[in-house]
Amino acid sequence: VYGIVKQNNGSINVYSEEGTGTTFKIYLPITSEHSDAFPSAADGSGLTGGTETILVVEDDDAVRELTIDILTDLGYQVHAFSNVEEALDHTRNGEEPADLLLTDVVMPGMDGAELAEAVVKERPSIRVLYMSGYTSNAIATHGVLDEGINLLQKPFTQADIARKIREVLDADQTG
Repeated sequence: VYGIVKQNNGSINVYSEEGTGTTFKIYLPITSEHSDAFPSAADGSGLTGGTETILVVEDDDAVRELTIDILTDLGYQVHAFSNVEEALDHTRNGEEPADLLLTDVVMPGMDGAELAEAVVKERPSIRVLYMSGYTSNAIATHGVLDEGINLLQKPFTQADIARKIREVLDADQTG
């Protein structure tokens, strides 16, 4: 939430009293601009999908289900996991090879970078795309991910994820 609010030039104030509770107030700048932030399904024309296989690792059920729906609609084969252990078991047991690992950065037990390292060790040709609600600066500053990695900011639209996945899959991996 903090990353999303900061990206939109907002701020968060926290008020907390022992025994009473905590209140979070989110302030966002007012605008008179019209936004198509929520395009209709018909607006998806021109989106480029593919037939590659994608491993999705996301501990939030709603985000995982939305991601599965979007990727399936784009034509991808999807194997989704709610935790790191399931994804590692799938990879280590020689299940169907995947072209891309799409993983949340912050998860219980093992973060996305550690998961990616383990998966790449098993499947060196797999591409990796991280997703996070934190800003890329916050992630790099806290040492969770190196600068310059492939990162998809949450929340994302169908167009955002379609474009970023094609960018990562189509990138030249030599060098």
